[in-house]
Amino acid sequence: MSSTTNTTTIGTIGAPSRRNTELAMLVFAVIIPVFAYINVGLAKEETVPAGVLGYTLGLGLLAGVAHLVVRKWAPYADPLMLPIATLLNGLGLVFIWRLDQEPQISTPQLGGAMAPGQLMWSTLGVALFLGVLIFLKDHRVLQRYTYISMVVALVLLISPIFFPARFGARIWITIPGVGSLQPGEFAKIIIAIFFAGYLMVKRDALALASRRFMGLYLPRGRDLGPILVIWALSLMILVFETDLGTSLLFFGLFVIMLYVATERTSWIVFGLLLSAGGAVAVATFESHVQVRVHNWLNPLELLNGGVTETAQAMYSFGSGGILGSGLGQGYSRLIGGIAPKSDYILATVGEEIGLAGLMAILMLYGLLIERGIRTALAARDPFGKLLSIGLSGAFALQVFVVAGGVTGLIPLTGMTMPFLAQGGSSVIANWALVAILLRISDTARRPAPTPAPSTDAEMTQVVRP
Repeated sequence: MSSTTNTTTIGTIGAPSRRNTELAMLVFAVIIPVFAYINVGLAKEETVPAGVLGYTLGLGLLAGVAHLVVRKWAPYADPLMLPIATLLNGLGLVFIWRLDQEPQISTPQLGGAMAPGQLMWSTLGVALFLGVLIFLKDHRVLQRYTYISMVVALVLLISPIFFPARFGARIWITIPGVGSLQPGEFAKIIIAIFFAGYLMVKRDALALASRRFMGLYLPRGRDLGPILVIWALSLMILVFETDLGTSLLFFGLFVIMLYVATERTSWIVFGLLLSAGGAVAVATFESHVQVRVHNWLNPLELLNGGVTETAQAMYSFGSGGILGSGLGQGYSRLIGGIAPKSDYILATVGEEIGLAGLMAILMLYGLLIERGIRTALAARDPFGKLLSIGLSGAFALQVFVVAGGVTGLIPLTGMTMPFLAQGGSSVIANWALVAILLRISDTARRPAPTPAPSTDAEMTQVVRP
């Protein structure tokens, strides 16, 4: 009696699809914003809001359709990304609607109520999310458009120069019949595609070092070219558009992807030195940047008979305490203009649901970033790894610069908090970002097919009695 062991067959057993897990979490991702919506109505009018049924059906329909498309076209994708994005988007709609109830914030001069418009942009974002998953069968197709994506990204970054400045910065373009858009939100995705394609080809040359100095491997002079070009472009954006946020995002994304591709700590050091040097140089003659740095360093200084918006945000966090004042019971109307719906929406979050709620929101962002990095680790191709880490890095940088600006850690940059703050360009672009990460995740977690049996092996088998 003898036994044989086959060690050549690749099994089809892989990671489970986890679609039912995703569906269960989506239910909670819809229920939580709905209860928050009802809570705001009870706090403001002492009655359940009349639009709660429509809001529930709308958010539930968006989540349900997105889940069905993921189940059909990306069955092995990460099960956490879609529920987290849905929850953040739903809570953002609730907070924007809550701020719409303040007459001081929703005046016609400030654009009026913004929740209906944000719901429309969210629907368009989910539609783009569906389109990416359905039509982008393989993320490696994007590698073919490496240099085309560079041209498109540069056009998007340069285009706001030809439009008038708003709130001291040139980061918007105006399209008749559509409104204002921030092309920088879409440029971050396209730039990540270019960097991933470029660094995949050049990473071996960039990883070489000519000498070692103080424990760091110094890159060759010719290899410094790419980082110097990107540094110069980020400075041009900062100078001509006075857009500190996009400059930090653009340059920081390149340094992160360069470090991941080459594994050289020296690139991080050079990146930090160039970033700090460029920011100081621009701040010496750019008044808009000087004002933001001044407000950051002196938040309690009197300005037009009051205090700065940064100080008002600090007061909001302080009055919220650990558990918050309650949804709908804060005083975000004291922060001027539309800032509570865009730049300073985290101040409303911190005031009304407290430090505990703010940490929960930041943990959701952290978890979404972690799943993106996990996707990069699981990806089987270098382009997918770099693209995943680039998209996750861009998302993480945006969350950091916004949260850091609102909490007073760094100067305010003027960017919007992903999914949470009011902004059509931001919510559409971030839904597209999540869709690309899901596509890469589906490819990475999909089990390998079982190879066809070898006829030669069958012919050489010996039959024993």
